[in-house]
Amino acid sequence: MASALEQFVNSVRQLSAQGQMTQLCELINKSGELLAKNLSHLDTVLGALDVQEHSLGVLAVSFVKFSMPSVPDLETLFSQVQLFISTCNGEHIRYATDTFAGLCYQLTNALVERKQPLRGIGILKQAIDKMQMNTNQLTSIRADLCQLCLLAKCFKPALPYLDVDMMDICKENGAYDAKHFFCYYYYGGMIYTGLKNFERALYFYEQAITTPAMAVSHIMLESYKKYILVSLILLGKVQQLPKYTSQIVGRFIKPLSNAYHELAQAYSTNNPLELQNLVNKHSETFTRDNNMGLVKQFLSSLYKKNIQRLTKASSMIEELQQYVCQLKQQLQESQIQTKEQLRDQENKFQMEKIHLKHTYEKKIIDIRREYETKLKGLMPASLRQELEDTISSLKSQVNFLQKKVSILQEKLLHIKAEGTAHKQVTARENAMDAISRLRCGLLPAGLKIWIL
Repeated sequence: MASALEQFVNSVRQLSAQGQMTQLCELINKSGELLAKNLSHLDTVLGALDVQEHSLGVLAVSFVKFSMPSVPDLETLFSQVQLFISTCNGEHIRYATDTFAGLCYQLTNALVERKQPLRGIGILKQAIDKMQMNTNQLTSIRADLCQLCLLAKCFKPALPYLDVDMMDICKENGAYDAKHFFCYYYYGGMIYTGLKNFERALYFYEQAITTPAMAVSHIMLESYKKYILVSLILLGKVQQLPKYTSQIVGRFIKPLSNAYHELAQAYSTNNPLELQNLVNKHSETFTRDNNMGLVKQFLSSLYKKNIQRLTKASSMIEELQQYVCQLKQQLQESQIQTKEQLRDQENKFQMEKIHLKHTYEKKIIDIRREYETKLKGLMPASLRQELEDTISSLKSQVNFLQKKVSILQEKLLHIKAEGTAHKQVTARENAMDAISRLRCGLLPAGLKIWIL
């Protein structure tokens, strides 16, 4: 080992033992060129350092090895980095978060280039847990993890780092770039979209769009396009962006997304044919943006929406029919009840009518009797007795006359049957004459004088 490398190893050991992490970070930042010139001896340096006790020294060597234009033995380096991340001292590497995050970024790029994203997911999860101060702190490694999960189509490992709201950002010694922020929310939105958690996806795309910026970024543009599609799938319309959204969205991003705005306008018509024609028209744009899958989900959501509307309409019609039947039944019951009430009122009225009739008849009889009593009280006793006798006689005569009239009526009918008109007249005159004589002969002379 060259003397310069030996001095580097000794300094790392000494500063680590003394706990002078700030001075050690300055040392490894200055030693990058030295380590790069001695690539063939770096494995020897790693062998001389303990991962747990000299984590910053091992980090510096691993970072330089991954920074080379070509890595001769990636598998060996991958194993070394995997061992380092899993066993390093988290308190030490937090003094060099920029270098540690850079190592994870290089590892991510190497796995992406070799199309082996699944291998790095577990390692980056360990790296995040080592580096972050709390679960609500955003680090650039989270964006790398989301990228690997997307490429591997293995979304769930990223959820514990997406489901929490970010309250802090790790500055990474000034190396944290806004690109990491945009990538975290853009990749996170895509993961939630893949899991069909559209509400959370919409929130992540919104964060990527509304982050203050002085220029348009490709990530903001792609986030805006997906924001429109997810809004239509979830809400049936494009959700209004907050008022604090940067003006560059309206000036530059919206004009670059005309195909998506046309799609949103066509969606509002609920016309699947028109929408399909528009998709066919802009299919090249949607395919180039890798959004054709979302567009198909968007079309499917329109069909589902129309089916739901028809189902809802059918349900409403059925409910209305049931309501009409219920009203008819209530009307019939009301009519029956009304008839019963009218019948009861009529019976009550008839009873009251009969009662009143009996009452007034009784009053009339009482009044008549009262006047008869008064009339009798005005007559002399002898005349009253004579009147009573006369009344009794009259009753007898009336009975006799009724019998005689019945006989005469029978005779008249007999005469009529025989067709003799003269006999009929004579019989009638005889009957009337007999009745007159009877009437004249009934009343006594004293009663006639009293009446006159």
